[in-house]
Amino acid sequence: MFKIEEFISLVQNHNFVEAHEVLEADWKGQKKIGNKDIAKFLQALINGTTSIALYKKGRVEASQKVWNTFEKYKDLIDTISLENHQRYIYAIELLENKYAQKEELI
Repeated sequence: MFKIEEFISLVQNHNFVEAHEVLEADWKGQKKIGNKDIAKFLQALINGTTSIALYKKGRVEASQKVWNTFEKYKDLIDTISLENHQRYIYAIELLENKYAQKEELI
């Protein structure tokens, strides 16, 4: 369905901006057809990568603000139905781990 495997691979390789781009069309598509919870969940993943990319650029305050949006919507995974559900859970955990180690990414 969505490009979760490509997203995961990009995050694993610290390509956060590219990972953002991979899910953006899916996010917009879900938003357009009215799948609000799926769209907000995809937005969470996008914001997770954006937050880390902002941190790497030295924009700490902006990074924290965007991370808060990730935190706000990531739990929607518990209420939505997605193919490869476990891979999305893994993506959340991966982003959380990368964010916890963000200082090492600079």
